[in-house]
Amino acid sequence: MTDDLTRNLDEYPAWRATLPQRPLAGLTVLVVEDSRFASEAVRLLCLRSGARIRRADTIRAALRHLQTYRPGAIIIDMGLPDGDGAEVIRTISRAWPRVPVILGISGNPENRDAALAAGADGFLAKPIESLGQFQHAILAALPPEARPTGLRAVPDDVIIPDQAALRDDLAHVAEVLDLADDIAAIEYIARFLAGVARSAHDRPLEDAATALARNRDGGTALAMDMARISSMVQDRLTAVQRC
Repeated sequence: MTDDLTRNLDEYPAWRATLPQRPLAGLTVLVVEDSRFASEAVRLLCLRSGARIRRADTIRAALRHLQTYRPGAIIIDMGLPDGDGAEVIRTISRAWPRVPVILGISGNPENRDAALAAGADGFLAKPIESLGQFQHAILAALPPEARPTGLRAVPDDVIIPDQAALRDDLAHVAEVLDLADDIAAIEYIARFLAGVARSAHDRPLEDAATALARNRDGGTALAMDMARISSMVQDRLTAVQRC
């Protein structure tokens, strides 16, 4: 993260909302998220709101995007495979002109404080599926002059991502579990899986991922957690593939 990011962001004008009936029309949202399931939810929410979406699954990919264009909003997962989302938020929030809306997201609500302290305008806890909450989080963070004028209906729609995206995430977990041979890999997959499970409303799998994170220091407990999660992931992969 260098001064190049600040310099490149300076080249792009701020977004202005134009269509109140689709309150995010004209807005480009960059979502920085390694979960396909969570990204698909945001894609559908953007589609229903009139916004365009771009996706990056790593910090490195996000920075490449930001060297090319300036989005109207950026939504950043707090736990990414190549670094801490809070550090990305801190860098982008200090750039000038600033991206109008910066939101942190996480399957762990306790990450809200870290996101806000780093400079985020707001925070969304996974699962991200309420159309009304999604739109409100972005609109509330926009400068007053960029918000749609007039009355706006507050939708109560709930967005359900395609199961194919969940299958991709589970397959990724299964692959990493087969190769995980160090604490860093185990920490990553435990955090990733907990977020996926929370987004999918799978409490048993979320609890298992949390236990894996707690016992990541090694020993018999860790081996048992790894075996249990591997079995649970395979069971869910089989179920999703049958759908």
